[in-house]
Amino acid sequence: MRSTTRLKSIMQRRAAVTVPGAANAMFARVIEDVGFEAVYVTGAGIANMHLGAPDIGLTTMTEVADTLARIADSVSVPLIVDADTGFGNPINMVRTIRTLERAGAAGIQIEDQVFPKKCGHFAGKDVIPLDDMVQKVRAAVDTRRDGDLQIIARTDARAVEGFERALERANAFVEAGADVTFVEAPLDLDELARIPRDVRVPQIANIVFGGKTPDPGRAKLAALGFSVVLYANAVLQAALKASYDVLRALNAEGSLASVADQLAGFEERQRVVAKDVWDSFEKRYGAKE
Repeated sequence: MRSTTRLKSIMQRRAAVTVPGAANAMFARVIEDVGFEAVYVTGAGIANMHLGAPDIGLTTMTEVADTLARIADSVSVPLIVDADTGFGNPINMVRTIRTLERAGAAGIQIEDQVFPKKCGHFAGKDVIPLDDMVQKVRAAVDTRRDGDLQIIARTDARAVEGFERALERANAFVEAGADVTFVEAPLDLDELARIPRDVRVPQIANIVFGGKTPDPGRAKLAALGFSVVLYANAVLQAALKASYDVLRALNAEGSLASVADQLAGFEERQRVVAKDVWDSFEKRYGAKE
């Protein structure tokens, strides 16, 4: 089954499938290895990990596409990619969809922020006129070659125009052809509950550790009718904390002895990156003596 069709099936189940985010191929392999059904290619994570910069619209479409292609080459689960604002107007959206579909996306998320966009849980956001975003959604839907490629339309209007207006925007995106919508940064459980009830297509909840939206847990989000729950940067945040803990100990003590239990073993590291597969290639295709 194509990855696009698998992701479409996940969306239609409305079972609040947990989808962690990855900004590189190794973290994506860990997510797949643990048993998750899909991976979210996080735009914020790419900015943080590849540029050492905040999520304020500094990444380019080609940087995202390159990261997506590497991840797609490394895992077999469906990939949802964060395409920010489509990197321009509806014409740019055409190229963005073509490029990301070719790079291996099963779902492409686009949003209605003014470019350059910001993290959905930052202050100071703004959104483009609704008609402009509708045209972007139409361009995305018309451009895809695989009809099962999920076009996910996100609105950040909750923080700018209020919750009711955010729902109106989401429904307008549905009318324009979006397969899935994503109302970013609802503030409480009542708002979360209304989203799947008031917008008929599958919905995404985005849980940011330390962010604006409460985390009621998968069971509750499934009962509310969400299809996917993103934890876009949980892996990144865990790795960042562990890096500080290990490096502070190494700097202070000149040894890893006190933090050895926080390190993956050498063999585990090689297993995650499938060294045995590459060893088999070497045996099969290596030079004969």
